[in-house]
Amino acid sequence: MTPPSISASAPAPRRIRRGARGAGRRGAELRLGWIGFHAEGVPALEALVAHRVPIAAVITLSPPLAVKRSAAADYISLCRRFNLPLHQVADVNDDDTVALLQSLSLDLVFVLGWSQILCPATLRTARLGMIGAHASLLPHNRGSAPINWALIGGEAEGGNTLMWLAESVDAGEIIDQTAFPISPYDTCATLYDRVAASNREMILRALPQLLAGERPGRPQPATAEPVLPRRRPADGKIDWTINGSALYNFVRGLTRPYPGAFSWLGGRRWSIWQAALVPAPPKPAARCGEVLGPVRSPVETACGQLVACGRGALLLLELEGEDGEVLKGRRLSDQDWTGKVFSDG
Repeated sequence: MTPPSISASAPAPRRIRRGARGAGRRGAELRLGWIGFHAEGVPALEALVAHRVPIAAVITLSPPLAVKRSAAADYISLCRRFNLPLHQVADVNDDDTVALLQSLSLDLVFVLGWSQILCPATLRTARLGMIGAHASLLPHNRGSAPINWALIGGEAEGGNTLMWLAESVDAGEIIDQTAFPISPYDTCATLYDRVAASNREMILRALPQLLAGERPGRPQPATAEPVLPRRRPADGKIDWTINGSALYNFVRGLTRPYPGAFSWLGGRRWSIWQAALVPAPPKPAARCGEVLGPVRSPVETACGQLVACGRGALLLLELEGEDGEVLKGRRLSDQDWTGKVFSDG
């Protein structure tokens, strides 16, 4: 699938109407802001700094909240390195943060790598608007955790969309899109690396128009697709009755930097970080979740434990116990687990 071209498929960019506040600002005079905490936004912010685009303010999550989020970037060190003014907040929509944004008198704000949906009052604090990214080819896979859901669903193509933020979830006008293939070897980590790179590329492509006071964009096509639901750590519990291919997708869709898929063995909770899909079916009498036996190899990373699924089997390559013990390689294949059964706790 070829990503839509703004010049080919979008209407001509409109001139942005300027209100009384900050009227007449153009180019380098625009006051630009940045909101983010996730690592996916860092390359784009670094690119803006490298291109000497002045950033008037950076807003990120306060440290106690950031450390609890998957793939949170160290915005404190980043802003210190680039001498960027940093503001740490707990909620981008609370009264204090809205007042802060109003006091900054920002013209345009980039919101990349931020999980909270911005309310109308927050969106209105940027004179020209706020621009965000969503890790899918909108309007497909609107909603939460699109990369994780795409992997879990076994999709063969993913993408990223740069858009104007609107009051409806992931419904704003599309500025640019980038498509990329999803291979059987990808994980959520490898796909987010592509998302991060495409964030940088799309923002740099749009930047000349934005700094010239233009508003590139085209409306999203209508869709009947439901909005993707949120995923929480508890949603990583493995159902061993589903087939091996689906379980393989489940594990790679939830691996680091996310909380991971998990199951119990002998009353102990194990996070499963890495697995491999094998074509061999389990023995006919095997129970779902039963450990069929060790897989041994001179290649350390190929060692593990083979587990029966609803159809087929899954080779476990790296596990971590709730006490932090990590089993992989020969240590994992040497476990005397044959005949034991993983359960849902």
